[in-house]
Amino acid sequence: MNIGVYQAKTHLPELLTKVAQGEQVTITRHGRPIARLVPSEPVRVYDVRGVIEELKALAKGRHADLSIKEMIAEGRR
Repeated sequence: MNIGVYQAKTHLPELLTKVAQGEQVTITRHGRPIARLVPSEPVRVYDVRGVIEELKALAKGRHADLSIKEMIAEGRR
C-alpha cells in the first residue's frame, strides 16, 4: 500500500493497525517512496481449526485410559 506523507500523518493509527496485521505501507512524497512501515516481528497466522484438531488428537492419545479422578491427580503433580 502506498500513501502520501500528509495522509500518513492524518491516518497514522489506522496505518499502524494494518501494519500490526502484517501489511506493509510505503510512505511517499511527491510520488516517490521515502519510508516504509513494516511489522516489527513476523506475523504468525494460525489455522484455528487445525490447532483444535491437534489438541483433540493429543487429548485422545494421552488420557484415553485415565479416569477423571486420575487426570485431576496427574494435574496436581
